[in-house]
Amino acid sequence: MKYYIIAGEASGDLHGSNLMKALQKEDVYADFRFWGGDLMQAVGGTLVKHYKERAFMGFAEVIMNLSAIFKDISFCKDDIQIFKPDVIIFIDNSGFNLRIAKWAKQAGFKTNYYISPQVWASRAGRVKAIKRDIDAMYVILPFVEAFYKKYDYKVTFVGHPLIDAIANRTQVGEYEFRAENELSDKPIIALLPGSRKQEIKSMLSVMLSLVDDFPNYQFVIAGAPSQEYSFYKPFIKSHNVKFVSNKTYDLLSLSYAALVTSGTATLETALFKIPQVVCYKGSAISYQIAKRIITLKYISLVNLIMDKEVVTELIQNDFNKKRLKKELEIILNEEERSKIFIHYYELEKALGGKGASEKTAKLIYKSIKAS
Repeated sequence: MKYYIIAGEASGDLHGSNLMKALQKEDVYADFRFWGGDLMQAVGGTLVKHYKERAFMGFAEVIMNLSAIFKDISFCKDDIQIFKPDVIIFIDNSGFNLRIAKWAKQAGFKTNYYISPQVWASRAGRVKAIKRDIDAMYVILPFVEAFYKKYDYKVTFVGHPLIDAIANRTQVGEYEFRAENELSDKPIIALLPGSRKQEIKSMLSVMLSLVDDFPNYQFVIAGAPSQEYSFYKPFIKSHNVKFVSNKTYDLLSLSYAALVTSGTATLETALFKIPQVVCYKGSAISYQIAKRIITLKYISLVNLIMDKEVVTELIQNDFNKKRLKKELEIILNEEERSKIFIHYYELEKALGGKGASEKTAKLIYKSIKAS
């Protein structure tokens, strides 16, 4: 079968690559053409466009790059027409994917969505378009299935693929990792400032401002696969901090605490059982728009899934050195850490166990064969 897959960022590349591997087990002659990244490319098939080329964050940034976005949409439609896939698989990336889905459904292509757009967070009106344009939706968060049920749209909860990604990774030895990256034997505080340039610029300086206040710990930046070291260098040149590129899971597995930009990384950190402070600061315009359309009590996946405050969230003006220092001190306290660990184990149970990629691949392949 021919599969056209569209993912738009690092997390989509990770989940897309694992889905492709699972599809290959179902369909040994699977032919992939995709928008994604290095991980998907390593599985095989044809990479049409890398997510690094179109990583725009926030409402203001998207508006500034509308011309490039519409050009990509037009190109994508033409590319699909030429490839003529048996199924198009959309992975998150709603702004782009829902536009393609509307056209694709009208053009007669089979449309599957893996990892729902965050319609449960804002602009729920998009559910109408999803019901119209998507043949099957596979969701990875338990509360999303209940959300869609309110709109009389049946979706399938398959579990969260991060559980598999973490369980299947190659274990790293602590001594070897520290030696390879010139780390001392001090406990590690991991800094995860995000993957896009805009968010790294907003987050990293404040995170680094704490380094001198915690001399008994070693701060280590988790470099995103989408960015070169040269981009981080101006931020870290005056700080006693280490940098590790594209080894976030290895770093988290050995960390004592973490400061994490809101997004998938908050859930990854929780699954590694690392106490964290969740941080977010967007441009003033983007934040004001977001405040008016986002209806959630929390921004981190950890708190959303648990429906309570398991980890502290420092948003916009609350994300400052004073508050960040106070919250980091709290999660370094043994009593507080014990409470967090209990919540993290409950969180993992709620996510449904292993096998999300395999379940989704089986369902997709079965639906193609049946059509």
